[in-house]
Amino acid sequence: QVQLVESGGGLVQTGGSLRLSCATSGRTFRRYDMGWFRQAPGKEREFVGLVWRDGSTFYPDSMKGRFSISRDNAENTVYLQINSLKPEDTAVYYCAASSNYGQAYDYWGQGTQVTVSS
Repeated sequence: QVQLVESGGGLVQTGGSLRLSCATSGRTFRRYDMGWFRQAPGKEREFVGLVWRDGSTFYPDSMKGRFSISRDNAENTVYLQINSLKPEDTAVYYCAASSNYGQAYDYWGQGTQVTVSS
């Protein structure tokens, strides 16, 4: 069992930056590929990107440029850096752990709220 706990969300002005953290329990963090997702009110969950267990990253085209994911295996933590925040980035951000290269996710965190004021 892996527990994921996100933190770092909050209220930020347009143009600001945030770094979200996702701390994981257990000693198997290195075995998982870690993804970030977000869900805005009334919208479907959206894939932000992932960091594979080797540290390489993938972002969909819509997320390239302002989002950056990294991981610290020594701290069992994955990070999501968001720059130049826009009101449309307002959402609950979730991290998730995948044992099969991001094809499906085995564990999810509870989410952290990011609100961007205009």
